[in-house]
Amino acid sequence: METTSTMQDSMTRKKALVVVFSYHHNNTEKIARAIAGVLGAELQTPEEVHPEKLREYDLIGFGSGIYSATFGAPLLALADRLSFDAGKKAFLFSTYGAPGFIADKKFIEDNHRQMREKLNLKGYQVIGEFGCAGWNTNSFLKYFGGINKGRPDENDLKDAETFARTLTEKNNEGK
Repeated sequence: METTSTMQDSMTRKKALVVVFSYHHNNTEKIARAIAGVLGAELQTPEEVHPEKLREYDLIGFGSGIYSATFGAPLLALADRLSFDAGKKAFLFSTYGAPGFIADKKFIEDNHRQMREKLNLKGYQVIGEFGCAGWNTNSFLKYFGGINKGRPDENDLKDAETFARTLTEKNNEGK
């Protein structure tokens, strides 16, 4: 039997979707699952998304590993296929293979720029952005075991969950 708190939570919870492109070590998928768990969101790949169905969601997350300082091509292509939807709330998240100590808020925002701009052109309002290090064995790094081994770790997953809780608050503002 649902408690009053549970019933109120389900009545105020918005329908959410998390779209993730995760390659190599599934770093970004781990973050996507943590965020989706907090939001009670469905999880899909860019190939599974039908742009016309996105109107059914109150909040949509777009996540990718970072490739050459931007989101993966499948997510960028999805953004190009989206219909205009003024005011649709979205968020961005990523994992990156750069050393964790060089990444700050500006680094993350710079890597999200292209995706954010595509969404803004489609009328989406980006209400939050998250990024963390991910295990990287690309190129010559594979000969040394890569960098950021073990990332995302438990702390990264907890940070992703905290980020998701802030999205819930932002998504409910003005409602």
